[in-house]
Amino acid sequence: MQLSCETEKVIGEEWNDWRWQMRNRIRSVADLAAAFGWHVVPGGVTEAEARFPLAISPYYASLIRRLDPGDPVFAMSVPQGLELVDPPYLGDDPLEEERYTPVPGLVHRYTDRALLISTSICASYCRHCTRKRVTGQRESVISAARLGRAVAYLQQHPEIRDVIVSGGDPLTLADNVLEKILSAIRSVSSVDIIRIGSRMPVTLPMRITDKLAAMLRRYHPLWINTHFNHPQELTPQAAGACARLADAGIPLGNQTVLLRGVNDNPHVLETLFRGLVRIRVRPYYLHQCDLVRGVEHFRTPLARGVEIMDFLRGRLSGLAIPTFVVDVPGGGGKIPLLPQYIVSSDPSCTLLRNFEGKSFSYPEPQEPGHFL
Repeated sequence: MQLSCETEKVIGEEWNDWRWQMRNRIRSVADLAAAFGWHVVPGGVTEAEARFPLAISPYYASLIRRLDPGDPVFAMSVPQGLELVDPPYLGDDPLEEERYTPVPGLVHRYTDRALLISTSICASYCRHCTRKRVTGQRESVISAARLGRAVAYLQQHPEIRDVIVSGGDPLTLADNVLEKILSAIRSVSSVDIIRIGSRMPVTLPMRITDKLAAMLRRYHPLWINTHFNHPQELTPQAAGACARLADAGIPLGNQTVLLRGVNDNPHVLETLFRGLVRIRVRPYYLHQCDLVRGVEHFRTPLARGVEIMDFLRGRLSGLAIPTFVVDVPGGGGKIPLLPQYIVSSDPSCTLLRNFEGKSFSYPEPQEPGHFL
């Protein structure tokens, strides 16, 4: 994308100040028109912006190469009229998180895990976001009272060993605010690990400062899962942000969402996953797009995801291959979907297919003495 003359003048400290980036996010159709030089706003953009929140950091907007939905960053960040398509199987809360919220802001859907919604703010609001009912509707941060209730719940439920700090994006919080949340969770002795879900390494990598990384390392074991969807997002700035986190001893995972027209191409995803491993980010999940309102144009058939996973097997090391999952509606949780590698099976032998389509016979174990 060609930045405006005014934006091009913003260099050095100002452009690299994450707070400046947050203050200067694109927040309206008028902002879009000014940033992109639109004299006429494309049809449907105004209506989609009125329905779903809009925010794009100047940095992330600078990654746009073409001002149309064929550009992956444009498609993931700029409102489109297709978001107004609203089939009956889409909903505001497709994963039924509200049903599994015992105290405000804490989702407890799996026995040993809980998710804390720390804020409703993101640097950029993804058009495919599954939590549109929360993010950006009213930008807010978890209150001390709400955090206290969440911590009390964790103390009363020692089966919860893993807490995911999510949002919104927790890394939009100031260091001291985020540290209060991490410290409160760490006060619960039964919590083994803390995970942070953040897209900031992708949409606002200048947020990942040395000071932030040093603060985070005080709360080990701590993991971060981020959200790269396309190789276009793998910039030197993003790589530097991930390096600062990895150098602080923080394991990094990535959760990609399979999006039609953005990354539903096996070669695109192969390039993405290779690039992630190079910057020390482990591809963790490939998510089927959730059944949230506004995403019908992004959804792919489940068979497409399975086909892509079949392509990747044998071309990438196991370290670079994520698990393809669908988070089923009704609160059923994540279900992994795999290509079918078992051709047939009986008590003595299983016939297997490899990534090249070749078949191999694998003998099953027999009872001791079978061969005596």
